[in-house]
Amino acid sequence: MTFAPVLDQGPGTIPAGSAPVGGPDLPQERRLVTEIPGPLSREMLARKAAAVPNGVGVTLPIAVVAAGGGVVVDVDGNSLIDLGSGIAVTGVGNAAPEVVAAVTEQVARFTHTCFTITAYDGYIRVAEALNRLTPGDHEKRTALFNSGAEAVENAVKIARAYTRKQAVVVFDHAYHGRTNLTMAMTAKSMPYKSGFGPFASEVYRVPLSYPFRDGGLSGAEAAAAAISQIEKQVGASNLAAVVIEPIQGEGGFIEPALGFLPALAAWAKDNGVVFVADEIQTGFSRTGHLFASEHEGLVPDLITTAKGIAGGLPLSAVTGRAEIMDAAHAGGLGGTYGGNPVACAAALASIDLFENGGLTERAREIDVVLRGALDALRAVDDRVGDVRGRGAMMAIELVDPATGAPDAALTARIAAFAHANGVVLLTCGTYGNVIRFLPPLTISDDLLREGVRVVGEALAANPL
Repeated sequence: MTFAPVLDQGPGTIPAGSAPVGGPDLPQERRLVTEIPGPLSREMLARKAAAVPNGVGVTLPIAVVAAGGGVVVDVDGNSLIDLGSGIAVTGVGNAAPEVVAAVTEQVARFTHTCFTITAYDGYIRVAEALNRLTPGDHEKRTALFNSGAEAVENAVKIARAYTRKQAVVVFDHAYHGRTNLTMAMTAKSMPYKSGFGPFASEVYRVPLSYPFRDGGLSGAEAAAAAISQIEKQVGASNLAAVVIEPIQGEGGFIEPALGFLPALAAWAKDNGVVFVADEIQTGFSRTGHLFASEHEGLVPDLITTAKGIAGGLPLSAVTGRAEIMDAAHAGGLGGTYGGNPVACAAALASIDLFENGGLTERAREIDVVLRGALDALRAVDDRVGDVRGRGAMMAIELVDPATGAPDAALTARIAAFAHANGVVLLTCGTYGNVIRFLPPLTISDDLLREGVRVVGEALAANPL
């Protein structure tokens, strides 16, 4: 399968009707018909280099024309196994028929009015759904925005309005976004923060429970250390919010030891501090529960969501206790595109699939397949220092087996090998030594196993 460029529109342009239709009906197979990248992808990426700034990078040098199920198809006709799902966005698939139908119907009605000018049903229905589905049976409110960073920033605004305090505590290895405030909240300098300061003030960082690297501290012990630092260096009387990812995303898929999160939440409640769960990457069935907070019965005061919420359309939310959410004055929250009606239509269709389409159960099945395959890799290669995560959010940490030191160079070589051999694979971690597995929940077991097999081949091709 190849796609001829339309020369009068620029090299590499896809002519109308020549690309395959995406969705679950795409052949679910890894298929390489050219090298990666192929000639048409190279042409398109040359156009990208001439039109798009260098700061907007591309991890895998292909140009996609269709996607669905567990594959993406590039302009040269190569079909790659998708173990990234747009960084945990396309949990329901890249072109779920239910989402396509809902979006098509809404587009025919209207694409925009701005909810803060004239209200509409879709926004309210999404808010009602999130109020019902997020942890806790207390009265809630939801405000909608565009991106995860916007949601986090608005959660901080709301917490500050409610508590009349300013300080915010975040954690080692955290990632919360790329706006000025959320860059301050994010831990890793490159590529997210370097050269972009000065950053927002009153953001304080404390240690996270990191079972693979913190000397075997229990969750309670790690929480006590973090709380002690908060009390000594910030003070509860100054603290508006504690913001934490239940399982860290960009920081390396770090899952805190059991008891760490509940201890922090209990301390926050006792000290008048708003506890914010950043579920932007973990939310919407990704970890085998609708929200990762549910694994330990955690009930956050505020919860931020985005990524998987709307099947690939830009939408995010802050949901939380009514008395906290109502603290902001009228007009203090909002934005021109927040809760766009087309994105809301996609979200309602996606939420129905998460709730009633078996996708949460599917994430648990993916956990079994991935964990088994990754544990098998660790059993034969001691450079795989750790296998961790939940559901369809799993990772391996690669290390020097003699010292346990992070091996970022090996990680980069494994990812490059996977890309060249038809697997979309993402890395992460403060030390650049974690390979993450974030497949769409619509992927088949066969594709999962094949993708991990390619990672095993990459390890074998890069011996000590």
